[in-house]
Amino acid sequence: MVESVIATRSHWGEVTIENVTYCTARISGASNPEGQREQDVYLRALAHTGSATRISFGTYVARVSTAPLAVKGRNSKPVLVEPDWPIMIQDHSGQDVPGATFMASVARREEKGSDVNVASHLLIDVLTRRVDAAVVISNDSDLAYPIGVAREHVPVGLINPTKGVRAGKLAGTPTEGAGNHWWYRLEPDDLYAHQLPNVISSRITKPAPW
Repeated sequence: MVESVIATRSHWGEVTIENVTYCTARISGASNPEGQREQDVYLRALAHTGSATRISFGTYVARVSTAPLAVKGRNSKPVLVEPDWPIMIQDHSGQDVPGATFMASVARREEKGSDVNVASHLLIDVLTRRVDAAVVISNDSDLAYPIGVAREHVPVGLINPTKGVRAGKLAGTPTEGAGNHWWYRLEPDDLYAHQLPNVISSRITKPAPW
């Protein structure tokens, strides 16, 4: 897929893929056994077909977070929920408290370390001159600094795999640093055209829900 995107969206000409590093975290079977089984199939498929030459693992951290109750507003920005009928808040004297804030505790599972692994592999490969160019598939604004450093040394292609707009911190100019940089947002057709086979071996078969 990356070769196809490079061929159509960059000016790099013919390229040789040195490595594909896939950064993820293992899903917990305790809370999501089906997700763990499906992820295991996918990871084994990546390794068996050579689609990923390196798989680098972060971790999932489970925690309880407390925050004001909110709904999505304009540009997905949070809008705090205020008391309104049929649910109101009263103080000890029975008076309405219209400006009160609802607080909610929720269970969260956060992926930790994957962004650090992406940054580390990118900079190690670039600064040790193992690659002449790099492609990063992410829209994580936390990667702005390492991507900026990489652009000083080699051409960098940035592929946004989300439906949203590119994170502002990942912007730049094609000519900065080493130059010949480019940006692209992944389309569904890019994925549909580059699927792994439904059956790879007797023990690696595409999960039915997929």
